[in-house]
Amino acid sequence: MRAIRILLILVVIFGGIFVAADRFAVNYAEDEVAAKVRTSQGLSAEPQIDIKGFPFLTQVLGKKLDRVDVTMDGLEASAEGKKLTVGTMTAELHDVALENNFSSATAARATGTAVISYDDLTRAAGDKDVKLAYGGGGKVKVTGSISFLGRELTRSVLSSVSLKNGGRSIAVRADEVPGQEIPGLEKLIRKKIDFERPIGGLPNGLKLDKITPVETGMQISVSGTNVHLAG
Repeated sequence: MRAIRILLILVVIFGGIFVAADRFAVNYAEDEVAAKVRTSQGLSAEPQIDIKGFPFLTQVLGKKLDRVDVTMDGLEASAEGKKLTVGTMTAELHDVALENNFSSATAARATGTAVISYDDLTRAAGDKDVKLAYGGGGKVKVTGSISFLGRELTRSVLSSVSLKNGGRSIAVRADEVPGQEIPGLEKLIRKKIDFERPIGGLPNGLKLDKITPVETGMQISVSGTNVHLAG
């Protein structure tokens, strides 16, 4: 009986040591990945990395992590050369393969959400006379000024937002335009307030799936396969 008690005590002790070592290793790995993601994505601050699954060390030996959650701020996307600062972006990466002596990683699949502010989208519109804001009911309010028959006209319209080009572009189009009965006016207004912009700069492998106007900005859902995480 004494031998069994000693054996059980040793199992508990070594089990505790293994758990402690495993948690130390995962915390170290999370810090290393955060530094690499910050560098590869040009972030102003290190992202939060949460490596899921236990034990971590056996996942490392197999060079594949079950799941990695990433939260990052300050990611810069782009729209026709103009920078778009993405608000907090969260992503779940699954089946993450560790490569090149653990210097890089690629997720077999990933999903996530992010928000782009209306101020950044206004700058992406490419016209200082156009401003975007939340219009309520899942719409965007677009305000623009035009010159028509010697007069300066400012109009605000509710616009719908959609994804184009296989989820690589955001399109904004007015539902209705005031003064449609006046020849040439609708075309002139639409030329000012309707636009489509390709969005680039997201982590390699991610694309836009859905876009929804909310009070804080355009909320986007992203997904992808073979998503490059760091390197």
